[in-house]
Amino acid sequence: MKTLLTLSLLTAAFAVQAQPPSTSNAHDLAFVPGGGWLALNKQALRLVGPDGTERASIAVRGRQLDLRGTLAVVIDANAERAVPVQVDAAAGTLRALPPLPETGFGIEAACLYRDAQQLDHVFLVAKDGQAEQWLLATGDTAPRKVRRLAVPPGVKHCRVDDASATLYASEEDGGLWAYGADAEGPPWRKPVGLAAPFGKLPGGAGPVVVLPGGVAALDGKGMLHAWRRTGDRWTDAKLKASAATGLALADGRLLARGKAGLRNVPLTWTPGATPAPALPIVEPRAQTEPVARAGDAADDPAIWQHPTEPSASRILGTNKKQGLLVYDLQGRQTQLLEAGRLNNVDVRQQVAFGAERFDLALATQRDENSMVLFTIAGDGTVTEAARLPTELDEIYGTCLYAPRQGGLDAFVNDKDGRFLHYRIAREDGRFTARVMRRFRTETQPEGCVADQRSGRLFVGEERRGVWVTSAEADQPPTLTMVLKTGGLLVADVEGMGIHYGKQDDNQDGYLVVSSQGNNSYVVLDAAPPYKVRGAFRIGINARDGIDGTSETDGLEVTSSNLGGPYGQGMLVVQDGFKRLPDGPQNFKMVAWEDIARALGL
Repeated sequence: MKTLLTLSLLTAAFAVQAQPPSTSNAHDLAFVPGGGWLALNKQALRLVGPDGTERASIAVRGRQLDLRGTLAVVIDANAERAVPVQVDAAAGTLRALPPLPETGFGIEAACLYRDAQQLDHVFLVAKDGQAEQWLLATGDTAPRKVRRLAVPPGVKHCRVDDASATLYASEEDGGLWAYGADAEGPPWRKPVGLAAPFGKLPGGAGPVVVLPGGVAALDGKGMLHAWRRTGDRWTDAKLKASAATGLALADGRLLARGKAGLRNVPLTWTPGATPAPALPIVEPRAQTEPVARAGDAADDPAIWQHPTEPSASRILGTNKKQGLLVYDLQGRQTQLLEAGRLNNVDVRQQVAFGAERFDLALATQRDENSMVLFTIAGDGTVTEAARLPTELDEIYGTCLYAPRQGGLDAFVNDKDGRFLHYRIAREDGRFTARVMRRFRTETQPEGCVADQRSGRLFVGEERRGVWVTSAEADQPPTLTMVLKTGGLLVADVEGMGIHYGKQDDNQDGYLVVSSQGNNSYVVLDAAPPYKVRGAFRIGINARDGIDGTSETDGLEVTSSNLGGPYGQGMLVVQDGFKRLPDGPQNFKMVAWEDIARALGL
């Protein structure tokens, strides 16, 4: 039955049974797609068919109920644990799944969230404002804690708008708040409707339900309110005052529960335009151990390829609070060089200085405004070799270029937009550096990458976009815009790297850019006319317990065969927020073949 059932119709159907199941004493109702209801009270969770008959039940002293498709969650009030329940409306069955681990707090509110990867999460909220987000079991994986978060004390109801990844929390005596449901990125909250003197919501907020294009809630006095959402703003829909004891959503329609039964509440708006298609999501294959400092610490990675054994290659990563970290391809830390506050790092191998050959890494040191040069031995051992002063006041980003005639060129920039092009040489067994060129961007830059094949230098101006110029010291450093911010590329423009094409196929390769403003990565041709091939996000690898990425600063990509899943190369990115569970930042590794498949490259 697609039509909405009223409570009076349900009770009429129940009346013919000796002990009729009833929804009249249910404190939570959830409409089951295709017709029927889940009804929860302090004795049981019941599946009620469209004709009003009880089809299945699970005995539980239940508190809280939410539903996504065929998955429900209830709180076992005796055990204080969340219990997922599989709902089969066609077969008329309910099957309790293993409960989530104990949280250590009493659960006052619980709500489900289905993310862009169609993975199911649950938010669990305590009376004192503690809250946790859990990734529910998938296949043979156990539930995993994603993160801790804080909400106001006194939250007894919550719901999540999956389409906008928004968590709504109803605070007694306070009001209705909106939070980011996506664990990646910085926490945020915005008020939807508040109690006096900050708003006009009498007595705070109670039961809440997500609507197409908005949200509805009861206030502390049981009166119904609704808000239409436009971007990050919620506008009071000014519904006609009416009292209710609960709310539900059925086939996109708002239902209010009261003594007279369920009634349909017409909305005063029509849903907005369909949102743009979501970016494709690729999963990381591995991650590094977290850095040894909390907060904004990890910044930029580089890749060193082992000369004979690709699987023994290394990932170098900077820790802005400590120094240089070295990892193997499984993410295990092999070295820590406490070189100070290093920001960006880059690597070039087999750099020729006359008869000498070196594998070199160079990083910017922010306390000394210097370049720190490291040598990399054949087994991947990194050793500091020199500290080279610069003219800059706030050194920031860097990238390297190995000219055909030998030696090493380093491009370093300052937050004020200045770029210095240094030539690194060897004199009397020591490394030296002198300025070859100077140029600048109007505003703050950071990331850059030099194309060894074409001699192009790509530089990122964080707020404006990606520029290109020549990497050669004897050429004028004229900047030409390649890709402006707006559309797929969202400021800040951060790290960038080049995945080279096959030389025998005359492929120029792809430029990969961190679009920090929307937690994504843009891929475009590394040669004119610099056609944009698409963008992607890095999501959760639920099987291996690896979280997605957000607010990426630096990245590096290689097209070299590093073995295993990295036969077509690897992308390494800094992750601004380590989740699953919470922890210090780290770096994620992505197989290029997964990116190529997602974007059709």
